[in-house]
Amino acid sequence: MIDEEKIINFISNTLKENNFSGTVLGVSGGIDSAVVLGLLVKTIDKTKIKCYILPERDSSPESVRDAKLVCDHFGVDYEVKNITSILKALGIYKYFPPAKLIPWKIRAKYAKEKWKKYERITNPYEMDVFGTDDSEFLKGLSYYRAKHRVRMVYLYKEAEARNYAVVGTTNRTEFLTGLYVKWGDDSTDIEPIMHLFKTEIYELAKQLEVPEKIIKKPASPDLIPGLTDEEALGLNYYDIDRILKKIINNIDLSDEDQEKVKIVKELYNLGKMRNSVRNLNLHNNE
Repeated sequence: MIDEEKIINFISNTLKENNFSGTVLGVSGGIDSAVVLGLLVKTIDKTKIKCYILPERDSSPESVRDAKLVCDHFGVDYEVKNITSILKALGIYKYFPPAKLIPWKIRAKYAKEKWKKYERITNPYEMDVFGTDDSEFLKGLSYYRAKHRVRMVYLYKEAEARNYAVVGTTNRTEFLTGLYVKWGDDSTDIEPIMHLFKTEIYELAKQLEVPEKIIKKPASPDLIPGLTDEEALGLNYYDIDRILKKIINNIDLSDEDQEKVKIVKELYNLGKMRNSVRNLNLHNNE
């Protein structure tokens, strides 16, 4: 059983120590933000929690509905702010053909086929972390990363106008495998679930009585329409977490499927690479 009281105390103490008056949270419709919201409502008064749902042109309509479901479930007020116009002003949508009149399912199928095209040649997630000379792939990186960064700018705009803390939703599996956007979803004032593996997030979600629909839906990194975390990483979270824990704790891996071990080791090394680059940049700016 996950010690939710310890996390609640951590959130409460962090807010007090830094003199924050409340919290701002971006709610995506996924399990991580739902769990964080469940923790927040147990920590501070609901009137001190501002939730924002920030869809854009390529967002799944279901994600918006799920985000509203989570906010309603926990009885927290929320606002839906579409960031399409901001991204359009940045020129982000010029990278790819207009999609306004194309049904979302068709867009998702098209985007996933492009991802699979790269999978047949190399590891697209490795290209994401290490970089590439492929101009088409680079346009895709700029395309999706801009969305994360615009959302974070918006959350900080709202938070700083109220002296609120921006609360993050990154878990330990995402951090260790590098499944985050630098200066996007990694840039927050407090990270209450970064010590928990993804499989532990599912356990905590049940404790907090997160809606069953949210617990059962496939996790998505919001990289491209329709792509799930497990498709991007190449394995399910139960395999990833089990093997990751053994790697971190130097436990023998001979009883594991060696192909899966190879994949997780690659993910772990990619995560270390992304984290070391981020930390190096931070140190160089000190």
